Amino acid sequence: MYSFADPGIPLIRTDGPVTCAACGCRLTLDESQHEPAWMHFHPFDGRDARGCRVECVDLPHDQSGAPIRLS
Repeated sequence: MYSFADPGIPLIRTDGPVTCAACGCRLTLDESQHEPAWMHFHPFDGRDARGCRVECVDLPHDQSGAPIRLS
């Protein structure tokens, strides 16, 4: 049986879905950007897929889920 103290077992997954750091929504990879960017799934009128109003819904996000502020 495995133990969490076993150094051979990773405690953090790095291959899971990217989620928004602000609201927790799952993001999708936008391959149309020249740099890797993740976007909210089907943003509509300033709302995310759950219908929540979030400021970052139309902004690209980095791989950690943090919105990238465009200047």
